[in-house]
Amino acid sequence: MSDSLITIVAILVAAILMFAFPLMSIADRNDDIAQTAVSAAVSDFVNTVRSEGKITEDNYSAFRSKLDATGNAYDIEMEVKVKSSTIGKKNAWLSASSVGSSVYYSEYTAQILERVEGDTHTYPLKEGDIFSVTARNQSSTLAQVIKNAFYSVTGQGTQIVAQASGVVQSTGK
Repeated sequence: MSDSLITIVAILVAAILMFAFPLMSIADRNDDIAQTAVSAAVSDFVNTVRSEGKITEDNYSAFRSKLDATGNAYDIEMEVKVKSSTIGKKNAWLSASSVGSSVYYSEYTAQILERVEGDTHTYPLKEGDIFSVTARNQSSTLAQVIKNAFYSVTGQGTQIVAQASGVVQSTGK
């Protein structure tokens, strides 16, 4: 009877080694590929916006399509640090000796999308503004689910996250 039990346990261990770990390895590779694709999409989007000086509805939807192609849902956070025009003007918030200093204020995803998806379909930027984007997956991937099952890891585990930012190089119209 004990030989039968040992045989059953050995078969179960062999099945886990033959199927579960290769599946986990393939799922990890899929996450690596998705991470690479998301990083490239975020970087391309930021570079396009920096060079054109504007966020258009077409650019944003093409960016969303690239992210959706990975098969995951993403939370996209955008921020524009708008450079105020204080060239040659004294600013009350700065010291009396600072003339022509730049002050930035931020606009975030909701404000940006309101203008991009609104009547103008464009969010114009000017040279010197700073644009940044972060994309983070919302759903659990197969690799995360398997790791949580095997290792009893709590939470999301490793996520697919990409971030890029840069200074706008030209004023958009």
